[in-house]
Amino acid sequence: MVEKVPMTQSGFVKLQEELRWRQQEERPRIIEAISEARAHGDLSENAEYHAAKEAQSLNEGRIGELEDFVARAEVIDLSKMSGSTIKFGAKVKLVDEDTDEEKIYQIVGDQEADVKAGRISISSPIARALIGKEVGDSIEVVAPGGSKAYEIISINWG
Repeated sequence: MVEKVPMTQSGFVKLQEELRWRQQEERPRIIEAISEARAHGDLSENAEYHAAKEAQSLNEGRIGELEDFVARAEVIDLSKMSGSTIKFGAKVKLVDEDTDEEKIYQIVGDQEADVKAGRISISSPIARALIGKEVGDSIEVVAPGGSKAYEIISINWG
């Protein structure tokens, strides 16, 4: 059975856009660079040719990954999400119990996670600790930097 990859609509659109760009713009550009490099003669000492072939390999690999993610995507409509327990798509406001620093995180799919933008992966330690919890609950997250305790202040959707 194919394992579905949960993601938001915006994350799905970004993956599709990257896939389109790699297939329709980047692939032809790399093919052109390979053709130009071939025209320079001896391929064994042709740095441009080897660089273009490497770029082609990386691009084709990423296209394969993107096609796989798009095919297995389970787009979750956040506008239909609600409830008092934390699950995929929730925007959670936390307070660090040691520093009183507040943070807001949205739980999203692995491919759309961006901690600096406040989007954390569903498979991250903090998201796994949050799933199923409610406002007022405390969680402890064991992270590479040590153990952190947070209290859940609010849960929002969409």
